[in-house]
Amino acid sequence: MQLRDATAADVDPIREVARESLLASYGHAVDEALLAEAVDEWYDPDDLVADIDDESTVCPVAVVDDDVVGFAESYVVGRRERVGEIDWVHVHPDHRGSGIGSALLERLEAGLRDVDVDRIEARVLVDNEAGTAFYEAEGYELVGERSVEIGEETFDEREYRKQVSRLTGISDGVVETDAADTVHVAFDESERGSEGPFYVAYADRDREQRYGYFCGNCEGTNVAIDTMDRMECGDCGNRRKPSRWDAAY
Repeated sequence: MQLRDATAADVDPIREVARESLLASYGHAVDEALLAEAVDEWYDPDDLVADIDDESTVCPVAVVDDDVVGFAESYVVGRRERVGEIDWVHVHPDHRGSGIGSALLERLEAGLRDVDVDRIEARVLVDNEAGTAFYEAEGYELVGERSVEIGEETFDEREYRKQVSRLTGISDGVVETDAADTVHVAFDESERGSEGPFYVAYADRDREQRYGYFCGNCEGTNVAIDTMDRMECGDCGNRRKPSRWDAAY
């Protein structure tokens, strides 16, 4: 299996993989005519070419014996944080279970880390049990569920999220300090710093024993706090101003 960036010549194989993948994942729950309509709308050839040519889009394909058997696509959304949105991870049903999906996801994550995203998000319909299990096995956290309309039908959709570190892509939150301590970084608990966020660090995975803070700028734990909750990293100088007790004076 070979991974490479998609080209305009891959558009027709990508559409075929998408069609077969959607049928395999949703054929038991969604009408086939609606799936065919979705392929035409979501994978319009001109739109695919535009996405492939867009430098801000990460779009790898998996090739086996010169045939495209899988593809993925992601892009960056600028909110308060930089978020990498995963649009698609599709593998032809004949090639599932061989690690292609994981390889494509790893390629996407690497591309998103290269452009300094703070987290990666993906959405999967609840009816796609293989898809939800895939993201959970890859370390993504279920953070919400909502209803979406496809055609004239309503489906439940799950949102998954993975926090990432800007420098080395530490995604599972387990870090070994210079003192050889193992700490668990809570990327969903942070304070704004001058050069990067400060994340709360715990001595245990269950977040019961507080360790201190993890600097999101240099990925160190040498963070000092004074009585006014002023915070500063002793390694890189990243700092947070003293806390306000009240917004009014």
